[in-house]
Amino acid sequence: MNKSELKDFLDEKVIQYNNFDFIESDPIQIPHSFSQKEDIEIAGFLSATIAWGNRKMIINNSKKLMDLMGNSPYDFVMSHSEDNLDSLDKFVHRTFNALDAKTFIKSLQHIYKNHNGLEAVFSKNQEENSMQKSIHEFKKIFFEVEHLQRTQKHISDPLNNSAAKRINMYLRWMVRNDNKVDFGIWKTIPTSKLSCPLDVHSGNVARKLGLLKRKQNDGKALAELDLALRKLDKTDPVKYDFALFGLGVFEGF
Repeated sequence: MNKSELKDFLDEKVIQYNNFDFIESDPIQIPHSFSQKEDIEIAGFLSATIAWGNRKMIINNSKKLMDLMGNSPYDFVMSHSEDNLDSLDKFVHRTFNALDAKTFIKSLQHIYKNHNGLEAVFSKNQEENSMQKSIHEFKKIFFEVEHLQRTQKHISDPLNNSAAKRINMYLRWMVRNDNKVDFGIWKTIPTSKLSCPLDVHSGNVARKLGLLKRKQNDGKALAELDLALRKLDKTDPVKYDFALFGLGVFEGF
């Protein structure tokens, strides 16, 4: 199909999947159970962090993590003591364990107390058409707290050629405002700078549609896909994540 037909096809798929029904089988349902901005962004960040593997397991473990935080993530982050953190001792999601979870809670407190919160940190270092440098700088700030070296692997660095799928997904959640799935509670980052959460599903569909040639799902592939999607919609390119993901996961395209 030509470019115009491809755009029409993908726009149709965005409408099909970018709606309330999408939430019930996606990890974004976790932050959707909260109403306070800080609760939404912390619940979203932690859920996105462990969003790899079986989707049902991701959702169940994200709910478990919220339960261990008394279902008040912001209050837990800001007022926890070392004893409170013991409640996380049995938490594990694949290679993300209790030690990692405790470091993440301490780091989030550090970010809210000393850097004005998650939005403020991600808003810095934006480039003209990219959030990748912002993500790189965010990781440096995130690990200003004492931590084990192993915990660093749970936040990707796009400047090391990572596609940083989970953080790009998280940014979509916080920045895009569709009044359905994505929250749009961060006003300091334009949707035009967002990148598609590139994973095996969206990558395979993008290749079949001629949007992506590179075989690996890495930072270079993400840059290539970003360029292609911005040609379809320069103001909201990441809306096509719904189309690519939906075609791959729900339709086996």
